[in-house]
Amino acid sequence: MVVPDDTAPRWPLLPAGRGHYESYYLRAVDREEPRGLWIRYTVLVPPDGPPSGQLWFTLFDKTAPRPWAVRVDVPEPATDEGAWIRLGESVFGPAHVVGAAAADGRRVSWSLRHSSAEAPLRHLPRDWMYSSRHPRTKLLSPSPSALVDGEVAVDGRRIDVSGWVGMVGHNWGEEHAEEWIWLSGLGFAGTWRDTWLDVAIGRVRLGPLTSPWVANGALSIGGHRYVLGGLRRRVRVEASDDRCSVLVPGPRGVVVGATVSAPRDAFAEWDYASPDGAVSRVLNCSVADLVLSLDRPGAQTVELLADGTAAYELGRRVPSS
Repeated sequence: MVVPDDTAPRWPLLPAGRGHYESYYLRAVDREEPRGLWIRYTVLVPPDGPPSGQLWFTLFDKTAPRPWAVRVDVPEPATDEGAWIRLGESVFGPAHVVGAAAADGRRVSWSLRHSSAEAPLRHLPRDWMYSSRHPRTKLLSPSPSALVDGEVAVDGRRIDVSGWVGMVGHNWGEEHAEEWIWLSGLGFAGTWRDTWLDVAIGRVRLGPLTSPWVANGALSIGGHRYVLGGLRRRVRVEASDDRCSVLVPGPRGVVVGATVSAPRDAFAEWDYASPDGAVSRVLNCSVADLVLSLDRPGAQTVELLADGTAAYELGRRVPSS
């Protein structure tokens, strides 16, 4: 995989006094069994303080009552040669994710390799958006679809990760959106790794108002990418804690409809902190069911099904008291 410069971490180069958050994350799902992984390395930089790190690990298993999750704080995050980020002894790089975490009587370790023939996905439509302070939330997928191999040990139980389908993401900015949805579709029935969905839909604060939903992302079918969303394309959204339906247009009359769902107990719940001290409540299920349709002028509708291999994340800012 050729890694462009814009996958490099931003936080070490920040001007003094500027708040910032930044995350690298990997999700992977087993196409043979209803289980998946969600691993996230995060740095938070308050405007008037030193950076701090957090490690997040979640094991999703539809045969279990609820996800198995752990999160730990890690002081003094660092960059490392050959890796994007180091949190203690845990590292996340362009080809590997290695780490361990223990809290509340739970212990997990992971050693994973990821590889991809897919070009990185830039969600934002203009290059300047990645170097400017606006928008204040930025999203990039170094690998929107990847092969993941390795091993995970959860409370001493070994899980062989062999040939799982996954993705690698990177986001950063000065604040989280007021409300957001992230959909990742992998492992669609009857397809290969060159068929995937990666789309983010958000609403941001504009003074006392909140913007309409704006989508950015892409759908790949057999290696052909369809750009989705954009500032002038209206998105239809119906979202709840366990289900979401969206209608996302793209250029030249392309329209993608998607419905993703999972039982409420299948979601992990986290709080995401922004540099300004605001908190967002976030629900994530990485073994959700996704039904997708692609409509194009003059062509038959394409329908795809991801049974237990999709991700649905819903984040909402918690009102200040």
